[in-house]
Amino acid sequence: MDYTMTRRVDGPFQDIVDSTIEALEEEGFGVLSDINLQAKLKEKLGLEGYPEYRILGACNPPLAEQGLDAERDLGTLLPCNVVIYEDDDGDVVVSAVDPQTLLGVVDNPDLDGIAGDVRDRFDRVLDDVAAEY
Repeated sequence: MDYTMTRRVDGPFQDIVDSTIEALEEEGFGVLSDINLQAKLKEKLGLEGYPEYRILGACNPPLAEQGLDAERDLGTLLPCNVVIYEDDDGDVVVSAVDPQTLLGVVDNPDLDGIAGDVRDRFDRVLDDVAAEY
C-alpha cells in the first residue's frame, strides 16, 4: 500500500526544509512540530553520522476543525506528517503522508472531501518545492 506522496529534489538540505515550510504556509498549514531526528538519535542513542531527517507536523486549522467535527477521534491521526530526509545516495526526499490513505482507515465518508482537499494541497506543496530545485 502506497501511503506517501514523494518528490526527490536536488539542493541544500536546510534550504529544502525552509522551502517546504514556506510552501506549507502558502497552502494554509502551520508547522506545529519540527523534529530533527538526526539530532535526537545522536542525543538519545549516541548515533553519529545518521543522515539528515526532519519530521514536520503540519496542520491546517480550518480543515482540522472540519475533520474533528466529522470524527472526534481524528485527532489521533493529526497533525499530518511531512518528512525531509537524505536517502542512501545523498539525495533529498520530501514526502508527505497521503491523507486519503490515512483517513481511509477511519471509514467515514464525511472525511472524503477533506482528505481530497488536503491531498491536493500537499501535491501543490511538493510540486512547488520540487520546481524550486
